[in-house]
Order: sequence, then structure tokens, then C-alpha cells
Amino acid sequence: MQRFLFIATAILLVFVVDWYVFQAIRTVTQHASIRTQKIIYIIYWALFLITSGTILLFSLTRGTPPTPFRTYLVSTVFILFASKLAVILFLLVDDAMRLLKFIVFYLFKGPETTTSEVDKITRSEFLNKLALIAGAIPLTAFIYGMVRGAYQYQVKRVTLRFPNLPSAFSGYKILQISDLHTGSFNSTHPLEKAVALINKQNADLIFFTGDLVNNVATEVVPHIPTLQKIKSKDGIFSIFGNHDYGDYVSWESREAKSQNLQTLAKHHAEIGWRLLLNENVAIRKDGQHISVLGVENWSTRMNFPRYGNLAKAYTGTEQSPFKVLLSHDPSHWDGEVNQKYPDIDLMLAGHTHGMQFGINVSGIKWSPVQYVYKQWAGLYKQGMQHLYVNTGLGFLGYPGRVGFLPEITVFELQKA
Repeated sequence: MQRFLFIATAILLVFVVDWYVFQAIRTVTQHASIRTQKIIYIIYWALFLITSGTILLFSLTRGTPPTPFRTYLVSTVFILFASKLAVILFLLVDDAMRLLKFIVFYLFKGPETTTSEVDKITRSEFLNKLALIAGAIPLTAFIYGMVRGAYQYQVKRVTLRFPNLPSAFSGYKILQISDLHTGSFNSTHPLEKAVALINKQNADLIFFTGDLVNNVATEVVPHIPTLQKIKSKDGIFSIFGNHDYGDYVSWESREAKSQNLQTLAKHHAEIGWRLLLNENVAIRKDGQHISVLGVENWSTRMNFPRYGNLAKAYTGTEQSPFKVLLSHDPSHWDGEVNQKYPDIDLMLAGHTHGMQFGINVSGIKWSPVQYVYKQWAGLYKQGMQHLYVNTGLGFLGYPGRVGFLPEITVFELQKA
């Protein structure tokens, strides 16, 4: 019953929005031929039927791993709906002006003339054209994000200086990737391109900070040969992210879910990555060392799992001169790291994706995700401690990126 109510309510909402936007289309096409109008109207309402069918499909398959087809279909429907909301903002201005005219006629010309005068209050063709243009802007941006933005890999370079960095590691190059979400890719070609770019950086050490898959371990299998090609001088270390645990799909049993996680851990090893599960490892160079701590997912947000145990990962590193923490969720930074572990020099996180949408040009950085996460993209500093939030290499949900492109981060450590 609840599912039926959800479907009915969602379709009704879409119909109301579509009907409202349709008024603008009728106004703009009023001078077109009857044949042209019919074609436009048929296409428009056919899209409404497709949207309704998508809502039904999404509701009936909820809880099952999404296929690429379902992902692209749902995303396309979302893009259309979001674009229509942009149209509505302008239509509301037009309707507010019409309402104001109605009130003026009623107050100053009397109710006896209201009906005849109201008939003359028509929609502004200019404002309706402006509304459709406003809707076309996000539509174009989101489509571009799907076609190009999702695979427009960029390398970001960050130099970090620490007074306590062992001298042997001055000039040391660390590369971070995060949030691959391999289940979202239709082919292996995009990641092959990314891997070639990663290897071109000639990193000393590589970190992967979680979310190898969307839901199930099998998603990464087609990409294992590609990911095995990633090379670094001193190894590749990885951690789990919230999506790696299979918490967002239904399982036949707890044993099946547990087996899925074990299988994913084996895939990390098969790729050649050293998975850190609340543990640490020392990286040695010329008789000196730094410590790398890796924890399972830890979040301050209750809707995300908390499996991480930093106290366990920290044990044995107390006397280490320099510590790097891998933790998927950046909320861990304020939730525990900078309060209880002031000697952790650098934390590397992912998770936010920069919401795969926002503005990121000429030093201007904005995304809706910033209203959820205090630290959500790029470098943050508190005292001598540093946090870097990588916005991810893959995508989830919306199969594209606008503003925040897929990221490979290269850090050069320098002794201050």
C-alpha cells in the first residue's frame, strides 16, 4: 500500500509540474503551424509517460543492484524534472504579474469589469521564452556532464610542507584516487584512460580511499585487469568506503552479505592493493619511515555505517615521526581525528564526490553538498594537521559530472 501511494504521489507531482510547464510551451508555440504544435505536444507528453514508467520501474526494483540502463534512465528523468523546475521559477514570476494585474483591475475598475479585463491578461511570451531558456541551461549542462564530464579526468597537484617530515621523504610523491564506483561504468575504456594518466604521474606511493563498488563485489570483476596495471614504487594501499559493505541492497542472509565483503577484500588483493582494515603499515626509505593508517568507514552521520576503529589502527604508531590517515568519510576529521589524534599529520578522504555538480572555476567553489559536509572538496588545515577531500574518480546515481570533474590528486611532501 505504501509503495502504491509513493508511486501515485510521485506521478501526480510530475503531472502537475509537466502541466504547468506545458502552458509555457503552448504560449511559445502559439504562432507555429498546427502540425508543428502537434508534434511538439506529442513528444512532450510522451516524455511524461516515459517518466511515469521510470518511476514505476524504480519503485518495483528498489533494493536490487541498479543496472547501467536503469541508472541512465532514472538520471535522464531527473535531469528533465530539474530543468522543468528551473522553468517554473520564471513562470511563477509571470503568474505573479498576472495576479497583480487582476488585483489592480478588481480594486480600481470594479468587479463588474473584472471578467472582461481578465480575459485580456495573457501570458507574457517573452517571459515564457525566457523560462524555457532557463530550463535549457541545466538540461544542457547535465547532458554535457554525462557525455563528457564523467570522463574528463583531471590531475590536481598539491604541495604540502611539514616540519616533522623525515628528510628522506622530502620530495616524496603520493597519489590519491577515490570513489571509483566501478559498477557505474558501461565499459572498461574510461578506466583504462584514467589508469594511463595515473601511471604517467610516476608516484612513489598510491592510496585508494574507498568505494570501489556501488553495492556488490562482482561489479569490479570486469575492471580488475585494468586496475592491475596501476603501478607505484612503494605500493598501493586501500580502504573500504560506505558503499563497499553492501548495506544498500537486500541480501538473502547475513552470510551472503558477509561473503560479498570477503570477496571484495580478495579482489583488492587480486588487483594488487594492500587493504587496510583498521591497521597501519610503515613505509621505509633510507633508514627512515612514515606510518600509513587505514580505517574502515567512520561517519558522524547516522545514515552511514561506522565500522572504523582508529584507536586500533593507531596502536603501534605512537612514536612514528609522521602519520598519514586514510579514512573515507571527511566527517571523521571533526568527529574524532583532530580532537583525539593531534599527531596525525595528514588525513585523506573522499565520499562527497563534490556532489558531481557545482561551480568550480577561478577559485570560486560551490556545491549543494557543502550544506551537508563542512569539509567536502580540496584542502583543509587546522593547526599543523591537514585534510584533503578528493572528489572522486567515478560517479554514482547521476552518471556524469558538472563542475567537479573526476579527480586524480598528486601530493608532493616537502620538509619545512
